[in-house]
Amino acid sequence: MKKWASLLFVLVLALALAACGNEKSEDKDTASNTNEEKKELKIGATSGPFADMVKKAIQPSLEKAGYKVEVVEFSDYVQPNLALSNGSIDANLFQHKYYMETFAKENNLQLSELIVVPTAPMGIYSKKYKSLDEIKDGTSIAVPNDPSNMARALKILVEAKLIEVDPAANQLTLSEKDVTSNPKNIQIKPLEAAQLPRATDSVDLSAVPGNFAIAAKMKIEDAIAVENMPDEYRNRVVVDTKNVDAQFAKDIKAAVESDEFEEVIDKEFKGFGKPEWMKK
Repeated sequence: MKKWASLLFVLVLALALAACGNEKSEDKDTASNTNEEKKELKIGATSGPFADMVKKAIQPSLEKAGYKVEVVEFSDYVQPNLALSNGSIDANLFQHKYYMETFAKENNLQLSELIVVPTAPMGIYSKKYKSLDEIKDGTSIAVPNDPSNMARALKILVEAKLIEVDPAANQLTLSEKDVTSNPKNIQIKPLEAAQLPRATDSVDLSAVPGNFAIAAKMKIEDAIAVENMPDEYRNRVVVDTKNVDAQFAKDIKAAVESDEFEEVIDKEFKGFGKPEWMKK
């Protein structure tokens, strides 16, 4: 009986050790899979030139580096950042610095930029006027309804000396409420940015961000006025802050910094102003 009891004890102990070993092996495999580099990417962009920029100038370099890339197109300025924060996409390309910071603050998101890219300027388009000098009393202008892009539109009017704004107001989030002088009684009509190209049929002037203008087959050179664009207003590749140091984020940045990227920009995206880092 003692002999059989001893054998039973040894058998139970052996089974317990085997189970423990399998558990450790599974834990090791799980850790290995967790640390494995991400090789499938979803990059979001607004439909039009920036989706095209990802497809033509960024995606090829990433695929050469071993990634499988899916480009997810959006038709507004809200969903790309929400999709980024919930993990539906890994990066996006559609927004400038001030929009990113404002949206992140208002929606309690953690967003970080990777790199600034060439960007088409906002322009004022009109089917009625050929110059801002021609506009008459009561002229209507459609502008983006989000604060940072509305400020860009109003600054074009300020530079043209058509309006004055309160110098004490936040110049990054100017609105019609900050206009202190409007001698031509210009009627400012905020609209969703994607609607601005079509607004040229119903208003006298329309301030259209470059990506939406190009997506609507509007030429930058046809704008009767364009903004003087600092880098802060150029679009950038953005990721969730927790991924800013991830390998895939570094590889996206490297793709944008490549000679191949600039060659595509020069050939396919004429009129897009280059950021300062590309001019050095």
